[in-house]
Amino acid sequence: MQTLALVLALGALIGMVMALTGAGGGVLSIPLLVFGLHLPVQQAAPVGLVAVGLAAALGAALGLRQRIVRYRAAALIGVVGMLVAPLGVMLAQRLPNRPLLGAFALVLLYTAWRMLRTPTPSAALPASVLCRANAVNQRLIWTRPCARALAGTGLIAGVLSGLLGVGGGFVIVPALRRYTDLEIRSIQATSLAVIALVSSSGVTAAAVHGPVRWAVALPFAGGAVVALLVGQQLARKMDARRLQQAFAWFSVLVALLMLARAFAWLSN
Repeated sequence: MQTLALVLALGALIGMVMALTGAGGGVLSIPLLVFGLHLPVQQAAPVGLVAVGLAAALGAALGLRQRIVRYRAAALIGVVGMLVAPLGVMLAQRLPNRPLLGAFALVLLYTAWRMLRTPTPSAALPASVLCRANAVNQRLIWTRPCARALAGTGLIAGVLSGLLGVGGGFVIVPALRRYTDLEIRSIQATSLAVIALVSSSGVTAAAVHGPVRWAVALPFAGGAVVALLVGQQLARKMDARRLQQAFAWFSVLVALLMLARAFAWLSN
């Protein structure tokens, strides 16, 4: 077992990423647990979900206090994600470790590509906005296309959450930017609310299929929660574009390392 300090430090890195981007915590938690603590993906996934879920719940609570969480949208995406997350967990328990590593690396590369392709985390283009916000209270104006788009986002996020142990923020944030005209802080806070819901379903399903490494999960989550609180204060003073690009390039590096292990170019 690795030292407690290392587990706390890795968790803190996840919390900081979530605070600065509103996503990415789950995407990076698995590589950190695989490389840093030498856990197989099947064990790393629920540990990562515990940390990501708790940190996201805290971030969402703070967003609710600031009234920037669009809770109806979060509920729709989250409930759909919770319903399908157990399906992803079931698939993960039946797949060997190396194919899961390879799949995770490809998802990470796609996430990085999307971030580098979009130069700034600004609002969506008018042509793609299906969910427009009321100019007075910033609440979303619901239409059938809007509901379909958000439900589809929850479906994808939920399956990936169960399969790969991610909160789904790397799917949710780009989707909200594409389908809504919400400001970025509202998008990030709403994403954290969804991540909290979807992660809870994934952790529950994982616990049913096998034991969760709570001795690692709890300190890992503790580090993430503390770092998220600190990171949200820092995020207000930092350039969002540079944060996005730095996270994207770091994701590329991690994905290449995971592909190397998946193809047995690196020793276990």
